[in-house]
Amino acid sequence: MMMRKLTKFNHTMGFQITHSNKPKKVKPFSCPNNDDDNNGGTNGGSLIPDDAPGYASWLAKHPSALNMFDSITKEAKGKKVVVFLDYDGTLSPIVDDPDKAFMSAEMRMAVREVAKHFPTSIISGRRRERVKEFVQLSNVYYAGSHGLDIMAPPRAVKACDKKGNEGAFQPAKLFLPAIQEMSIELEDTIREIQGARIEDNKFCISVHYRQVPPKDHEMLKEKVKSLVGNRPNFRLTEGKMVLEVRPSIEWNKGDALNYLLDTLGFSNAKDVLPLYIGDDRTDEDAFKVIASRREGFPIIVSSIPKDTIAWFSLRDPSEVLAFLLRLAKWKKSEIHFFK
Repeated sequence: MMMRKLTKFNHTMGFQITHSNKPKKVKPFSCPNNDDDNNGGTNGGSLIPDDAPGYASWLAKHPSALNMFDSITKEAKGKKVVVFLDYDGTLSPIVDDPDKAFMSAEMRMAVREVAKHFPTSIISGRRRERVKEFVQLSNVYYAGSHGLDIMAPPRAVKACDKKGNEGAFQPAKLFLPAIQEMSIELEDTIREIQGARIEDNKFCISVHYRQVPPKDHEMLKEKVKSLVGNRPNFRLTEGKMVLEVRPSIEWNKGDALNYLLDTLGFSNAKDVLPLYIGDDRTDEDAFKVIASRREGFPIIVSSIPKDTIAWFSLRDPSEVLAFLLRLAKWKKSEIHFFK
């Protein structure tokens, strides 16, 4: 249903869809590489205004979720919406120092309000405990390490892990000793490269190189690829100015989305609409799950054209904030209407 409406909308609007901010004059746009785009991870990116060549046509295919808000809520009326959010680049700005990716008080309030009305999960590549420190909310569910470490809702808990963490689901738990060894080896591998740093995300390891001199980027990548290439139990993925080393198991953010839906009792429900907002290429796995259901709202956060199977877009965290506030306000008004 939503896909048919989206096709009709594209046909009607053509390339005239724009976000609310007025465009600025910019230099001609060229497609970014992994070092420059705003494609996820916990590092920075450049914002390209709406008049960048190619952005208008891309936006016609992935219209603004703010512009499409009435259609989205019309589709969601009377159904169970379940909200999933990435963290870096979605709830917080992309920054050079991953330890300083703080979300604003306004964003925290918006997420809190949304979570009052919809089951809400944050699925991040970071260590779960670290994301929780950033978000500081108790009414949302947390999934760290790209979904490899999930804190399930307390009401769904049937057992505790050895540390007493109720609901902790960790499909890569057996890999922990090997991951810790790999982290030490990576530290030794990049020790001499200026600006390189390791972030221990428990079930995955991030190698950040935004502060590495450009001339050393390829050297760092080759060193890390060479190390991981000799470890069949690990795989390497690339984000924006970050390399991520993960266990070689079939599990990603899409699997985490399905797991959370199942834990919440929604896996077989026909009136459930997952809404997922994310900016990272790892979020595409969750978008694929929603696309395969042909019901829901996959929303990419991007200010530049990029390959995605998301149906809608938001330009940056400020638009994510506006969307979440509208979503909470819509649900409040719906509740009051039926009282």
